[in-house]
Amino acid sequence: MRSFVIASTGRDRPGIVAAVTAVLVRYGVNVEDAEMAILRGHFTLMLIVGAPDDADIERLRRDLDDVREELPLESVTLLEVDTLAAAAPSPTHALSIYGADRVGIVNEVTEALARRGVNVTGLTTRVLPDGLYVMLLEATVPSDVAGELGEALVDAGAAVGVDVTVRAIDADVL
Repeated sequence: MRSFVIASTGRDRPGIVAAVTAVLVRYGVNVEDAEMAILRGHFTLMLIVGAPDDADIERLRRDLDDVREELPLESVTLLEVDTLAAAAPSPTHALSIYGADRVGIVNEVTEALARRGVNVTGLTTRVLPDGLYVMLLEATVPSDVAGELGEALVDAGAAVGVDVTVRAIDADVL
């Protein structure tokens, strides 16, 4: 099996996932991991797929491009990638960030995490109608920095005017 990433964007409408995956089925391509979201009316899809070694990848690419034109979508890309470990890192901490929307919030918080070797495993942001900015984040935190993380993130949040809450994820609940 060969591994590929398929990324797609476009205006949201019913049937996008069905159209993309119908093409994959014709080529014997298996969807292994998937994330889909609708962001302010824009559909986004990211798939990790496994394709048989003998799959005609150029034909697959053309058929996916036909789906892009027919729906229409803004983009559909197919990129071969190395096969990596199947298991993603398990998140150990959940972060909640709230405040007035402004430029730099995601960068400030994620820079503070990166400096401490924290791996972000999930991130969602929204600006609510009243202007409140909300970011929910899951991360794998090295045990040697877990104790200092809360204080460091409070400082990072203060730099961009948001409140940051950090809590350990109870593995027994997962």
